[in-house]
Amino acid sequence: MKRDNRDNRVAPDPKLMLEVGKFSQEMIRAGVVVATGGIASKGTIIKAMNGDLSTTDGPYAEAKEVIAGWVVLEVKSRAEAVAIAARFMKIHQDVLGAGWEGEAEILQVFGPEDFGPSLN
Repeated sequence: MKRDNRDNRVAPDPKLMLEVGKFSQEMIRAGVVVATGGIASKGTIIKAMNGDLSTTDGPYAEAKEVIAGWVVLEVKSRAEAVAIAARFMKIHQDVLGAGWEGEAEILQVFGPEDFGPSLN
């Protein structure tokens, strides 16, 4: 999930965690989950600019911009990934109500097979 209007300093709603857990187990049993995890709000940025490297310790993003978690799915199509993400977001709407706002982003992960025979 890329964006979520909940206060990330407060523990998640137990009912939400139960429903997300059920959904996650369903996706694991279906064999589409490759990896999943949460992301800490603090980190380090290493920036290369004008021939120099600089390091800055965070946190950086506002609470509304925190990436709450991620999942890598192995699916047959973009449409399947969209359907799974939509179900995940709907769980949040159903449990947290109409005032909840969030955003999920779907990005393709490339492997050597996506770059032709020169990398295989």
